[in-house]
Order: sequence, then structure tokens, then C-alpha cells
Amino acid sequence: MDWTALWLSLRLAALTVCILLPLGIVLGRWLAYRDFTGKGVAEAVIALPLVLPPTVFGYYLLVAFGAASPIGQVWQAVFGHQLVFTFEGLLVASVIFNLPFAIQPMQRGFEAIPREVREAAACCGMPPWRAILRVELPLAWPGIVTAMILSFAHTLGEFGIVLMVGGSIPGETKTIAISIYDRVQAFDDAAAAQMSALLLALSLTAIALTFAVSRRIGRRFG
Repeated sequence: MDWTALWLSLRLAALTVCILLPLGIVLGRWLAYRDFTGKGVAEAVIALPLVLPPTVFGYYLLVAFGAASPIGQVWQAVFGHQLVFTFEGLLVASVIFNLPFAIQPMQRGFEAIPREVREAAACCGMPPWRAILRVELPLAWPGIVTAMILSFAHTLGEFGIVLMVGGSIPGETKTIAISIYDRVQAFDDAAAAQMSALLLALSLTAIALTFAVSRRIGRRFG
């Protein structure tokens, strides 16, 4: 078992979820309540990682983050090192690639809140920020929890993006999915099977937890 790769995967997944939680709430709520020109295009761009092959998406991120790109040059000037093939670059790529897994469930959660409930909160004189905290977030919570668990599980198993943007640097960008690939290439079937079984168990647990929490919170606030 490659514990270093497992720890790096868990750290990457946890940080991705921490970044996506506020970002997904803001964007999901905005898409749920606002109608504007180009909304369909914006939703299509966010959903693009769902249909684009990870290696293709990773290639474009590699080009966008590379040393010759404006983003790469700014990062190099500010932090003194390149963005690609670092944990920071992997984290940025992971956040972008998981946007649809975070935003879409949250958007559906906010869309499910009846307009009358939000209007009643406003009629009672409740400030917008308080209505969000006391009314909207509790009612949209099943979608938020689902989004976070899905993002965490998806990050743990991601392979194509990690390989393209991060490579396979032990202790820096080598996640457990990359470690499994390396073990298979080295004909170490026992280690590959052990790590695959662990990843399968973690993924199944996350999915089961998603359904259980969504049902429980849905009954509580439904």
C-alpha cells in the first residue's frame, strides 16, 4: 500500500471540497435564481468536464497553466516556481474539473426552494444575508451535502487530469490512482489489487453516504 499517495489523494480531495463549498454555493444560487443572456452557455461551460475526456481536458489545462502561458508566467513571477507538476497546480485543476459535480447539485437544491418561502422571508423583514443563512441554506442542504461528497469521491479516483497536469512525482503529485497505474506497469498485481480495493470501498462508502444523508436531511426539512 502506497500510504503517501493515499494521504496526498485525501488531502487533495479535502482541499478541493473546502474551495468548492463556498464557490459552489455562490454560483449554484446565482444560476438557480438569475435569468440572463448566455445562461445556457455558462451552464454548458460548467458542465463541460462531464463529457470531455479527462486527458483532453487535462491537456488544455496543461497548456493554460504552462510556463509559456499568461497564467503560468504570473504564477512564476509571484511564487517563484511553475504551476504545472506541483500540488498547487493539481489543486487548481481539481477544482476546475469538479465544478459540475459541486455546482449542479447545489443549483438543483436552490431551485427546489419554493419562491413563496423566499418571498415570505423578505416580507417578514429578514435581511437577505439572514434569509440565506436561516432559510435557503437549510432547505438546499441536501444538494450541498451531495455535491461535497460527490466532489470528494470523484477527486479520489481522478486519473487523466492528475497525470496530465501533475505527472507522477512521489509526495507531490503522485495520487493513489497514479500509484495503481504504476504498480500495474511494474506487474505488481498484489499491490494494485490492494489499492484498487481500498479506492472501491471509499467510493462506495461515499455514494452510500450521499444517498443516506440526502434522504435523512430531505425528510427533516421536507
